[in-house]
Amino acid sequence: MMKRSIIAWSSSAIRCQKLDSMLVSARQLSNGGKRSKKKIYHRDYQLDKVMDLQKKPSLILQLKSIIQSQKHQRLLLRDLEKEVGFVAKWNFMSIIEKYPSIFRVGGGSGKELPFVTLTGKAEKIAREEVEARNLMEPILVQNLRKLLMLSIDCRVPLEKVELIGNELGLPQDFKKSLIFKYPEYFSIKDVNGRAYLNLESWDSSLAVTAREERFGHEGMLQSAGGQKKLRIMKDGNYLGPFAFKMCYAAGFRPNNSYLEELQKWQKMEFPSPYLNARRFEVADPKTRKRVVAVLHELLSLTMEKRMISAKLDAFHSEYRLPSKLLLCLIKHHGIFYITNKGARSTVFLKEAYDGTRLVNKCPILMFNDKFVALSGRNETSHVTI
Repeated sequence: MMKRSIIAWSSSAIRCQKLDSMLVSARQLSNGGKRSKKKIYHRDYQLDKVMDLQKKPSLILQLKSIIQSQKHQRLLLRDLEKEVGFVAKWNFMSIIEKYPSIFRVGGGSGKELPFVTLTGKAEKIAREEVEARNLMEPILVQNLRKLLMLSIDCRVPLEKVELIGNELGLPQDFKKSLIFKYPEYFSIKDVNGRAYLNLESWDSSLAVTAREERFGHEGMLQSAGGQKKLRIMKDGNYLGPFAFKMCYAAGFRPNNSYLEELQKWQKMEFPSPYLNARRFEVADPKTRKRVVAVLHELLSLTMEKRMISAKLDAFHSEYRLPSKLLLCLIKHHGIFYITNKGARSTVFLKEAYDGTRLVNKCPILMFNDKFVALSGRNETSHVTI
């Protein structure tokens, strides 16, 4: 069963890789079957930069975790290759050498083998992770419940939850520390030989999207009724209860015709992502807008408001995502951004970032920032490991 799951994920990755070639230059077919003008996908260089900024902090945090997992909180340098592989070993050796404020090398004299451990200052800050994890627990429980509430049958294959565990911020032992700890919310059940994470109780108070919460806080959930004509905002934004925050790239210059169509779309009502998708016709424009809301909410549940596109596509059946997912994301490039920086393409929720900075940080990301700051970096990219 696990083999079939891996094959399914591989197929999703292949589909995403084929579509990745469309990111910079996407050609759209007209109704007559002829090719339209070349559509340029405007790059957001700040979000591209986020992927570059995460590299060193990610290595620092990963090495910290490896050291902490050792019996005596120290890692023999000869065992580093066994932990991370031959190629990656040299990147970690460079990190150890570059940041003596975090990592201390000892041994190497007499019979004592060379080892690496955390410095006293790094150990002191590392102890704060326990409190950060405690503060994360209610957030994780709520987000897991919302994740299940969004799905068609209020259940998701357990291996798919594990697949995005890092994005959600789940601890390695989340089944024991979260699932079994809250039987009133979760259960694991076998369905046709496959383990599923099930929602045990529905909570209507949680069926509110991040989009609705943000607009509510900003006082933007006002009815557009009674207004005959609204000024078309050049940034694509519209004050209304069914609107999305638009954040277009600096090089994008929409004309009035585009903005008029966008405003119609912004004003269009659509069903809540927390209603069962089976109730709606796929071809209905309101249903297609609802899919955008589902993607928006899924990304909002992640710590860094971003996810590898292949992982997002792995949830196609649970959330009734479109078959051409990346094309949908490209079409709504004021809401989502796809970068090819890094090993795999990543989907960002654009409104969550101010330049390269993630606007709202959860406790574990705040801890990560504080630990990585020991390296002398004033700004981190809020990475997880």
